[in-house]
Amino acid sequence: MLGGLLAQFDSATGLDATLERTLDLIGVFFFAVSGGLVAVRKGFELVGVVALSLVTALGGGVVRDLLLGATPPTAFSDVLYLIVPLLAAAIVFVAHRPIDERLGRPVRVFDAAGLGLFAVTGAVKASAFEASAVGAVLIGVISAVGGGIIRDVLANDPPELFHPDSRLYAIPAAAGATVIVVAWRNDFYSGALAIGVAAAVFAIRIASLHFGWRAPKPITGRR
Repeated sequence: MLGGLLAQFDSATGLDATLERTLDLIGVFFFAVSGGLVAVRKGFELVGVVALSLVTALGGGVVRDLLLGATPPTAFSDVLYLIVPLLAAAIVFVAHRPIDERLGRPVRVFDAAGLGLFAVTGAVKASAFEASAVGAVLIGVISAVGGGIIRDVLANDPPELFHPDSRLYAIPAAAGATVIVVAWRNDFYSGALAIGVAAAVFAIRIASLHFGWRAPKPITGRR
């Protein structure tokens, strides 16, 4: 069903239908690396590293597909969606020290990259399935944050989305998904826009970590 919808869309716009799949797989890789790094930090052995990499990489996309009725989910029908996170887990297992040394906050850096890519691909897939505008944005956000929530829960960490000291997380994902949905509905969506929006979401998330930006909190008073 999705393939037919994307084919019709591509015939009208001249876009390469493989772009969204490529961005999705890159996001899968980045999320898998973030999950594997958390597993290493927690002292998990090989099976734990692989398992946390897989659920982080595929969790958001599986939830997205189930909400859209795209069954079986792509993670279980396209073998690359299993090969890519397994490759990422192997890389983390043997090279986690260089990754830690070269990147500050490596888990959050890779998570931010996956966040931007999945916000875009989730919104695109929801739009292709003719979800409402609000629904497509929400599915884009769920796709972007879902894997990270599952990762943190399984690792017994406070989910980044709900942590009281969390920097901007769902907000940039929602903004990026909104741009994609508006562009899709007004016929100016393009591959370049998708890449640009994913990069912008990543940049905002990283900037929030660097500068300490937070979402507003409720005003509380003492009684």
